[in-house]
This record gives sequence, C-alpha cells and structure tokens, in this order.
Amino acid sequence: MRAVVAHGPNDLRFDKLEIPQAGPGQVTVRVVYGGICGSDLHYARMGRNGIYEIDEPLILGHEVSGVVLTDASGSVPEGTPVAIHPATPTPEAGTPRGSGLNLSIGGTYLGSASTSPHTQGGFAEYLVVDKAQLRPLPETLPLRRSVLAEPLAVAIHAVGLLEERIPGARVLVSGSGPIGAFATAALREVGAAHITAADLHEVPLETARALGADETVRLGIDAPLNEDSFDVVVEAAGVVPSLNTALRTVRRGGAVLQLGMLPAGDLTLPLAAFVSKEVLLQGTQRFDSEFDEAIELLVKRPQIEEAISHEFPFQSAAKAFAIAEDSAASAKVILSISPDPQR
Repeated sequence: MRAVVAHGPNDLRFDKLEIPQAGPGQVTVRVVYGGICGSDLHYARMGRNGIYEIDEPLILGHEVSGVVLTDASGSVPEGTPVAIHPATPTPEAGTPRGSGLNLSIGGTYLGSASTSPHTQGGFAEYLVVDKAQLRPLPETLPLRRSVLAEPLAVAIHAVGLLEERIPGARVLVSGSGPIGAFATAALREVGAAHITAADLHEVPLETARALGADETVRLGIDAPLNEDSFDVVVEAAGVVPSLNTALRTVRRGGAVLQLGMLPAGDLTLPLAAFVSKEVLLQGTQRFDSEFDEAIELLVKRPQIEEAISHEFPFQSAAKAFAIAEDSAASAKVILSISPDPQR
C-alpha cells in the first residue's frame, strides 16, 4: 500500500509499505479521505509537533474516514462508511463529556510521535484500528464531510471547557485557520451572542463567515481591535502575537481559551495582564467523547463542509501539503486517498 510518511525535518515521502494485518478486536478500513492538520505540517516541516519529535518514520494523518474492508468478527459489515476516532483509549460511542480519556497517561493518537514506538497514522490506503474507534456514519452524512469530525471535535471540546461563559458572550477568535473556523462553528452552536473572527488573510476569514462569524477583521488592514472588548478570546493561531492580542482585547474578568498549539520552549508574554485583569487562561488538549457530538453537528450543519478549500488525489500529497502550508490561500485541505463509493 501507499502511505505519506515523515522521515524527519523536510523529509516527506510517498512510501510503499506492507498492508497491516488486523489482530483480535481490530478492523481493517480502506481509507477514503484524510484531512491535513497543523500537526501534520509541523511533523513534515520540522520533524516535531510541539514537544513530540520524530525518531522513526511516521505515517501522518489522524483526520480520516473510510469504509470497512474486513472485520473478522463479522459485527461490522463490509463497506460500512465510518469515521475514525484517532485516540486510544477510546470512549464508547455516546459517552457523556468528562471521561478525561484525552488526558490519560500512555494513551495513543493516530499519526503521533507522542509514544515510542510512534502511533502510525491514517494517510495510507489501509488502516487497522480497534473496533471501538469506528463510528458508523448516519446515512445523511457523506464520507467527505465526515473527515472534518476530528478537528470539529477538538473545537467542541475546547469551547465546552468554557461553555458556561459562552451563551450571550462577545467572543473573538484570533486566528481563522481551520481550527479557528471550527471553533467559530462550535461557539455558534452553544449560543455566543457575537463572534468576531480575526486573521491576517482574507481566505480564512471567508471560511469563518461561512461557519458563523458575525464580523471579520483583517489584521493590519482593518481598524485595530478595541482593548478590553471581548468576554472570551479564543487564541487559535498558536503564535505569541496572537496570544498578546488576546490579552489586550479580553475584558477584565474575562477568559482566554488557548486552542492553538504554541511553540515548545520558553515564551515571552506580558503575563501581568492576567493578574491585573483577573483573566482565566484555559488550556485544552484534543478531545475525549466529543467526536460523537461532532458527527451530529456535521449532520445538522452541512455548511461546515465549506471549510474544505482544496481536495487533492493521494499521489499529489506533496502538493497538498504545500498548499496547506499557505494559510493565505487555503483553509482545510484534504486528500482523496481511495475512491469514494458515495460519489
């Protein structure tokens, strides 16, 4: 089978590998779509994502959907369309929030160097996963749209950590790349009164508007954001200047949700503002049971699929990664890994 493999910094290859074999309790999935995430870009460019560094070849990809190829137990019919929960341990479908499995020590995640050996990912023609990771799709949810379930679940989990503050709130989403756009959709769903999306580029702002932003601000071109003007600021760019903006624009007694992945190492920040404004700083890590909520929201709001700006055939993965790196020209970039039986 073919797979997109990071061998180190700036060493992304389209490798030919053996087809993995399913063991007890596992299912083989023919992968149809894969979404390129910021972590995939970091592994491909720098050989690391935050504190996690590649020390062996790593198949990238944790945003995947496909169809069941084989299930030795026979409980999941061949051809069943599924989205894949990328984490183990995996919450059972329908588990209420708060299981905390996303914070489990020793847990694994598809396409991640957080474990040794690394957990191989889903940018491959075939993927073996535990049966618990399968989420059979509703008939009204296409495979193509379902590939967005993972990043949408990340946003739903993050917003849920401040859910009591969101209804009726004025919210700024600082950074309108894919994860910021999905945060906008999640904020809209839980009742934010007004959502402002800010970014350096117009393309991501167009996506933010499609997913529910009331207002957009082109940084460096439009009028500056007012100080102390937002109840909640979602930092979704993962860069220090964006966090500085969050501290400047959040009101006294407000909250900053750190959704973007900040660089590893020491960072220089004006933290005195957290004290003087009595601001809550909330971190967030992946998700646990919100994957099921994401699937429900994708059914409810088909327009979330507008976050997909580009689709590339699998053999053009290098070009797809290059486009995904260009935040001025793209939103969510996906790979068409194998034929879609629904198209």
